[in-house]
Amino acid sequence: MKKTLCALAIGATILTPIMASAADVKIYGRAHVSLDYLDDGKDYNEVGLSSNSSRLGFKVDQKINDDLNVFAQIEQEINFASGSKDSNGVNFSTRDTFVGLKSGTYGQARVGRFDSPFKAARGPVNFFGDMVGDVRNVTRVGNLKFDERNENTIEYKSPKFGGGFNVLAAMSMHSGTQIAQDANGEGVDDNKAYDLALTYNAGPIDAAAAYEKYDENAANAAGGASRDAFRIAGAYKFTDTFNLGAMYQIAKHDNDTANPDAQVFGLAGEYKITPKTSVRGEYFYRDVDADDANASLIGVGVEHKLDSTLRVYGNLATVLNDKNSKLNPWKEGRSFGNSISGVADENSTALSLGLRYDF
Repeated sequence: MKKTLCALAIGATILTPIMASAADVKIYGRAHVSLDYLDDGKDYNEVGLSSNSSRLGFKVDQKINDDLNVFAQIEQEINFASGSKDSNGVNFSTRDTFVGLKSGTYGQARVGRFDSPFKAARGPVNFFGDMVGDVRNVTRVGNLKFDERNENTIEYKSPKFGGGFNVLAAMSMHSGTQIAQDANGEGVDDNKAYDLALTYNAGPIDAAAAYEKYDENAANAAGGASRDAFRIAGAYKFTDTFNLGAMYQIAKHDNDTANPDAQVFGLAGEYKITPKTSVRGEYFYRDVDADDANASLIGVGVEHKLDSTLRVYGNLATVLNDKNSKLNPWKEGRSFGNSISGVADENSTALSLGLRYDF
């Protein structure tokens, strides 16, 4: 036993400086928890604790030569409220995990499982991300789901051009680790997703336009049929204290009888009362091509940064449902209430007091 421990100690002593010289690994994370009151407007009204997309990650960025770097990231979800991600006891869930190469001349390519360019395109209006009021509560509904983190993805990002533009293109090759066989033993090669996006970020402007399509019968495609969507979002920082954004999205499904077309549009913004205290608000309307199936998402909040790593906040958000809509403002990006739906023709409301620590 002593010999084994001695060998391990010697090995660690030798390998540690070798690894450190090859690349510096950064450990980072986020502990994001909140105390929430959820009310579906009818029978469900409960108070509970939520872990909100909390995470632990490791990243590395190593220079190979003057115009080439290799980079990688492993990011896992952590539940700081219950210790488990869901009722199945999963307590370590893969988030953005990838490896890639980047060049100032040729751009960046990476492979892995990570946010699609379409999902990232909501960034300019993401003032309530991973909190009650997250805009995904009205953009990511039923079988019209596009804010996804696709598996087995290859993505290319161009170098910056025109003062602030980037082009992104991505293809998700398949889900899981295999491509399934059909009855004849041939590969079922129809489970792909395609993304194309244009972003602009310079000065006071942050904007993105993205298109995404899932192939017919794609394993990632909800409802077993193809679907596609277009999204455009932008924010303009009028002053150092006031930032206002807007977004429009239209999503379509091949089976538009069961999954009617849906548009989402609205505004979101943030105003700094002091350098450390901000108020935010949003209004998004979901317009569905079906009778009485529309909904409105309204959110207001205040946030105070104790320093660059620690913030506290309070949010109030509600969804106003038509008689054929059952949405709520708390389902996305959070552990508490994510299996509870809204009630048709009732207003679902959530009040949240949260703490976020980035390390």
